[in-house]
Amino acid sequence: MTAVNREIHLASRPQGWPSAENFRLVETEVPKPGPGQLLVRNRYMSVDPYMRGRMNDVKSYVPPFQLDAPLDGGAVGEVVTSEAEGFAAGDWVLHGLGWREYALVDAGSARTVDPDLAPVTTYLHVLGMTGLTAYAGLLEVAGMKPGETVFVSAAAGAVGSLVGQIAKLKGASRVIGSAGSAAKVERLRALGFDAAFDYHDGPVRQSLKAAAPEGIDVYFDNVGGDHLEAAISALRLHGRAAICGMIAQYNDTEPPAAPRNLALVIGKRLTLRGFLVGDHGALRGQFVREMSGWLRDGSIGYDETVVDGIEHAPEAFLGLLRGENLGKMLVRV
Repeated sequence: MTAVNREIHLASRPQGWPSAENFRLVETEVPKPGPGQLLVRNRYMSVDPYMRGRMNDVKSYVPPFQLDAPLDGGAVGEVVTSEAEGFAAGDWVLHGLGWREYALVDAGSARTVDPDLAPVTTYLHVLGMTGLTAYAGLLEVAGMKPGETVFVSAAAGAVGSLVGQIAKLKGASRVIGSAGSAAKVERLRALGFDAAFDYHDGPVRQSLKAAAPEGIDVYFDNVGGDHLEAAISALRLHGRAAICGMIAQYNDTEPPAAPRNLALVIGKRLTLRGFLVGDHGALRGQFVREMSGWLRDGSIGYDETVVDGIEHAPEAFLGLLRGENLGKMLVRV
């Protein structure tokens, strides 16, 4: 085993859009586990939109990343050395210390995964936090019911693509997705979306009106901004929106221009509900049972965009913010 561990540190806090200069590749010694700890060789790590908010030094639902220290996030890897009961060298584990080649993980923060049941990467998305986010947000937060019309923004991303497919499996009468390219729109149609549009082709409000002339009942929001404004206009009486993310304004330095029609929330008696996946852990067992069944019988499809090398993790993250991924953006460490 090499004695060198490479990590990605936060070198400076971004002002607006992040750049490569905000990150630093640092070499450290491979740590040694103490009692109750595991040394894990990370094989894959996740980059996610929420990480942009953690780069700001502001109070939020999760602590900010620290300067001159490694970032963190979901990762899956192999146990090299175990000093904890229930784990052995060679086990595959899921944990929260990505952005480094070797992680010193407290055993209580690791969960064993079975590479024979599903590809290990799926535990970082379709069978992991991403999948549960889609499942809980659509079914528990938005309360989607059979026969309803659902609109999903950033629908070709890791969460959005699953939301649309789950909606169809749960009896939605019509599912509409927005995406950022013609190729992504075609992929959404292949995944079973009834309609999809490229938000670059014109005002979102007009595109959504054409796709759902009678309106929508549920909006799953990954974008905010003009997408949220369009959805508010399209939502029918007692419509619901699950607010998962607002990536359109994560890098803004000025207040957003939209939505400008929030007064419609009153007359339409709409529900706009923000949520965090961590609040819905009680659904995990049910989610895993259903999602694993859908994967086995081919009801659910998924995409991965994989970037090779820990040194390219910042590039993968910046690409995610620019919408360069199809499905889940991963780094093969």
